[in-house]
Amino acid sequence: MTHPHDLADLIQRVLSSVGWTLLGVLIFYFGTVLFDKLDPIDYRVEIEKGNIAAAIKLAAVMLALGGIIIAVIVT
Repeated sequence: MTHPHDLADLIQRVLSSVGWTLLGVLIFYFGTVLFDKLDPIDYRVEIEKGNIAAAIKLAAVMLALGGIIIAVIVT
């Protein structure tokens, strides 16, 4: 039998995880929007044309942004 205290703790942890996830997604979204505004190249068009260098750069930016967000949330 589960104790009410254990269930409340579980619910609190789940809600905390969902909240941090939403915050991370929002920061990631606004980070990508900021990157698109600061860099004049339209990477989506370049990738559709087959530009591998653009795809690698965009992937590197996304990974770096994700790493920064994880570091900020963890600390």
